[in-house]
Amino acid sequence: MGLATLAAYLDPNLEITLQDEHVEKLDLDDYPGLVVIQVYITNAYRAYQIADHYRARGAYVVLGGLHVTSLPDEAALHADTIFLGPGEHTFPQFLRDFATGRPLRRYESATRTLEDLPAIRRDLIQRKRYLVPNSIVVSRGCPHHCTFCYKDAFFSGGRSFYTQRVDAALAEIARLPGRHLYFLDDHLFANPRFARELFRGMRGMGRVFQAAATVDSILRDDLIEEAAAAGLRSLFVGFETLSPSGLAGTGKRQNLGRSYREVVRRLDDFGIMINGSFVFGLDGDDREVFPRTVEWAAQSGITTATFHILTPYPGTALFSDMVAQDRLVTRDWDLYDTRHVVYRPIGLSPEELKRGYDWSYETFYRWGSIFEAASAHSSAKHALKHFIYSAGWKKFEPAWNLVIRIKQLSQMRPLLEAVLSPVVRESRDPAVARLPNKPMELTRLPLRQPGASAPS
Repeated sequence: MGLATLAAYLDPNLEITLQDEHVEKLDLDDYPGLVVIQVYITNAYRAYQIADHYRARGAYVVLGGLHVTSLPDEAALHADTIFLGPGEHTFPQFLRDFATGRPLRRYESATRTLEDLPAIRRDLIQRKRYLVPNSIVVSRGCPHHCTFCYKDAFFSGGRSFYTQRVDAALAEIARLPGRHLYFLDDHLFANPRFARELFRGMRGMGRVFQAAATVDSILRDDLIEEAAAAGLRSLFVGFETLSPSGLAGTGKRQNLGRSYREVVRRLDDFGIMINGSFVFGLDGDDREVFPRTVEWAAQSGITTATFHILTPYPGTALFSDMVAQDRLVTRDWDLYDTRHVVYRPIGLSPEELKRGYDWSYETFYRWGSIFEAASAHSSAKHALKHFIYSAGWKKFEPAWNLVIRIKQLSQMRPLLEAVLSPVVRESRDPAVARLPNKPMELTRLPLRQPGASAPS
């Protein structure tokens, strides 16, 4: 998406190729005049390798993205020009300088706006290679400043959160084929007025979509109702930890004093599945954090869970604190993927943290845990959708790998849309109670007690 956005500023008569190594083998046996590479931490070494390859061939190489912004001096060794922060205004300036033969070595974003942007060059994206080709971003950044957030450093030096005009966002949505959308915004609900107008504009468009939002925004007012009416069917929610001291220690104040149970109840009443995010290894975590978290997620009916080992990304306050305390054990960026322990935790050994993380994924996605989480929903249809989505997410990876290899992901999209189709029922929430239909109720079954003991 980032590269397709920048490509919109180029002369459309130029020969432009967009390659994504996540889904294809790169063709590096060419001689382009300009190479632009988006760099994040775990692809940094590979990005530098490609950059060095093309510079040796005489190409002008530009690097930008999260990792470049965090460690500009490191990235500058492999580029002719680097970009710090978002590039909506700096990239057009670079192109003007490049055309006159006087490009700068470094461009740093200061002006932050999404007004009057050219249409993203979606024609350069190979839709057939993606299950979710209709990714869309209608805002940048986040108004919150959690100490571990990689994005926080990227949007420093200017406005840390800003949105498109609603009419421009709706026009982009209207241009996208099919029904399914995935909003990649860090916090789609961050500006309530913008989000409300967006959702009202989407009503009647026949879309189903997935997005991300914070705990407090779900409980704040009736905005979640507007989102559900517009087609929201799955939401990424950063619960992060069940510990109030852990939340306070990471600056995640938007979660403090909020009822996670009420968040789950509200989303369930609207038929919205939850992808819950959880972080292990915060100061104060001990061996009980793993069974406690997994048990809560399963008993609460969390559809999918994304577990992370706390990772101090360069450019964050967490990284600075770890450096000051001499707690980093490696700066091998390939290991900064939230699956490896790269620092010395307090309260756990590195080995205990890694084992607990692996155990949590294994336990949450066992069949027994999936059944238990599905049974937490009071609606049978919600329970069935939960089961299909969760099982499909983790239990059929060989089948997904086959579909990817034979390049048939697009054939699976109708199945995803069917799973995300709306379920309407009698609700405990007054905002939803007026909606029709009353399907069967599913009795909660005590199938198992996940995480009854801490991992060894």
